[in-house]
Amino acid sequence: MIIRDFCKADFATVSVIYQMGIDTGHATFQLQAKSWDEWHGSLLPHCRLVAELDGKVVGWAALSPISSRAVYAGVAEVSVYVDTGLGGRGIGQALLSHLVNASEQRGIWTLQAVIFPENLASISLHQKNGFNIVGRRSKLGQLHGEWRDVMLLERRSAKVGI
Repeated sequence: MIIRDFCKADFATVSVIYQMGIDTGHATFQLQAKSWDEWHGSLLPHCRLVAELDGKVVGWAALSPISSRAVYAGVAEVSVYVDTGLGGRGIGQALLSHLVNASEQRGIWTLQAVIFPENLASISLHQKNGFNIVGRRSKLGQLHGEWRDVMLLERRSAKVGI
């Protein structure tokens, strides 16, 4: 497996993988994959990664700003998505560990993740990478007419902003 920087040519496959996650009902409140403009505009311009297996993109990870205020420039939200047919192969682990390293190289001191409590695999993945559960946000939003809680996790860098 290779972890490398995302390039625009990867977007078609990234979008399919994103939709796979959406279709599970346990990855995001988003109902359909974003267009290129929406996706590109919602993420930081750096720290966009893809995982390749046998020359095929099988997962992606990226960071979103949590605020436009300068004081929060070192805080970002994590997204990690893996082809749903390839779970349990370490792809998410490789992506998230590389994303953590890339974020620190870019001066990010806090990473946060917002995860549905039913997504135990994602919660476990984040905890293995130094994220701690901060709390549970009750009925944060509706998905398909049902109120959903989310778990808020964060990771404070031991290298940046100390």
